[in-house]
Amino acid sequence: MRKIAVIGLLALTASMVGTPSYAGGSHKPTLTGWASLPAGTFVPGSEPSGALVTGNLNGFTAPFADQPIQGFSGIVDNGDGTFDVLSDNGYGNQANSGDFLLRVQKLAPVFKSNKVDVLGGITLTDPNAKVPWKLTRADRVLTGADFDPESIVKVADGSYWIGDEFGPYLLHFDRAGRLLDAPVALPGVIAPETAARTGETATARSSKGFEGLAVAPDGRHLYALLEGTVTGDPAGSLRLNEFDVLRKQYTGKRWTYQLDNPDFAIGDAISIADGRFLIIERDNGQGATAVTKKIYEAVVQRDGSLKKTLVVDLMNVSNPRKIGGFGTTFTFPFQTIEDVVILDNRTIAVLNDNNFPFSTGRSATAADNNEWITIALPSSLRVDRRLLP
Repeated sequence: MRKIAVIGLLALTASMVGTPSYAGGSHKPTLTGWASLPAGTFVPGSEPSGALVTGNLNGFTAPFADQPIQGFSGIVDNGDGTFDVLSDNGYGNQANSGDFLLRVQKLAPVFKSNKVDVLGGITLTDPNAKVPWKLTRADRVLTGADFDPESIVKVADGSYWIGDEFGPYLLHFDRAGRLLDAPVALPGVIAPETAARTGETATARSSKGFEGLAVAPDGRHLYALLEGTVTGDPAGSLRLNEFDVLRKQYTGKRWTYQLDNPDFAIGDAISIADGRFLIIERDNGQGATAVTKKIYEAVVQRDGSLKKTLVVDLMNVSNPRKIGGFGTTFTFPFQTIEDVVILDNRTIAVLNDNNFPFSTGRSATAADNNEWITIALPSSLRVDRRLLP
């Protein structure tokens, strides 16, 4: 992306909106795999959680004896059939998630049996006191009251960069889940959770921080995409910010992604090549009210905008083999779809965040499972090979 000369402030212009043709022509993307992790899947022998969870729990009773494996909000392909999957902050907000331990799960889909194997994972901690303010726990194990992790990349040394929504912050962890540096704030963007702690004025809405985090093919830069519009920016425009991994600071370059509707949100953003991204865009509906759940290719333009081309309409995926017991048209009708990963030039995997135990996209009375699908695309994504597993 840095090869494209875009300097100064964004030209906050609208991108393509509406429903463009699929990249590659009229052929529809096709479902090639489906697997599901039951909503009630927990980390064995872990700590209790959910003591402050209230409301309709859709068949579950809180508190829970263990930590749920839920809320998938980011994914990394390990290249060996396993994936590192980031769990969300817990139970939906800072106030009720202090007993949810932040964790990266190690998972493997088994499409022959339509199941997902849980192989372990790491809990995120701050043993060296890199966070300068008081944490929820004295042992410095990080919880959903400390951060709201929503996006993740793994860099060459095996460490993780994670995008958070409470700052919004970028967080750098080693391969064992230990925080390596102080949280890096985004200049000019302050979430309500940070404003409440610091006394500053919030410039972003709650839960609208870093929902997407992409890495450049050479690993030098990260591209952090906000989920919501910053105060004062045009409605539905989202800032994409460039971050220098070596210097551990923002470069000052940023671009604009324009939502199809200001009420929509993005679910994930990953790199395809320099200046090209896959971005999940969604409405807030689920089940019968789910309409817009799409994945776009977004390409940097000279005016600072991102031009969008439809790659997959997740509410209209061809399923001629009736995989998963669904009909010949497969839909992914979840409120929050927050994970996309490239498997090869013509295949992607997509996962939902089930907001355990609250989301009810498949049934109005049952908590959603975490579903894992693979989709064959009608044309090549032309992925930079350095980004392939």
